Amino acid sequence: MRGMRPGIDSLEPWLRAYRSLPNPRLRLVCLPHAGGTASFFHSWIPWMSAAVELYAVRYPGRQDRLGEPCIERMDDLADRIASALVPLLDRPVALFGHSMGAAVAYEVGQRLEAVSGFALTHLFVSGREAPHVARVTDLGRLDDDLLIKKIRALGDVDRGLLDDLDLRELILPSLRADYRLIDGYRPEQPAKIAAPITAYAGVSDPGCRIEAARAWSELTTGGFDLRIFAGDHFYLVPAAAELIDDMLRRLG
Repeated sequence: MRGMRPGIDSLEPWLRAYRSLPNPRLRLVCLPHAGGTASFFHSWIPWMSAAVELYAVRYPGRQDRLGEPCIERMDDLADRIASALVPLLDRPVALFGHSMGAAVAYEVGQRLEAVSGFALTHLFVSGREAPHVARVTDLGRLDDDLLIKKIRALGDVDRGLLDDLDLRELILPSLRADYRLIDGYRPEQPAKIAAPITAYAGVSDPGCRIEAARAWSELTTGGFDLRIFAGDHFYLVPAAAELIDDMLRRLG
């Protein structure tokens, strides 16, 4: 498999290649937050290493997958993403997930190790408490106004979208479905993965307690580090260059 290029048909509809290279040393696959889209990571392209391919996961129920039903069970979503990643496994792969995407990335990493025998190079989890200590929420059942209020409290990244009533009607179904997924994700004994884990968090993030982010250390046999940034749940928007530099350094 070494040297083969994954066919674009084999990546659709789950992955978008934002930086495709003829002979990459490593592939970084990014998983968005609840209600988020692959395009959230488009702005990362200028900061990527010349040796790293950048991919983003495309969840159903939004953007050009708007006509597809959202997935509301973690097992179903992680199974499908892990299967979609198989054509990329001829190179080292690292996963980055923000918020809900961090939990999904962890579950995908488990599946790649257990089913494909493939060890991730690194798992980067951002803005998400470790699953075995995460606070129980029920956001997916809130009415629209209260749900939007809760989302606004996390940060301002999607404020303009939520202010537009027409766009809000498009966004809320996937946002609510994602929260139902994460509300129902409560593993009692999550497994350890072999890949090293680095956790990132915003110091002012109301949705991710620092001590609960540190608990990701209990879910790896490959080493752990925690880095705190200034900012809220969406600290990674203003700190993108610094965050990416830190990841690339850890990837060597």
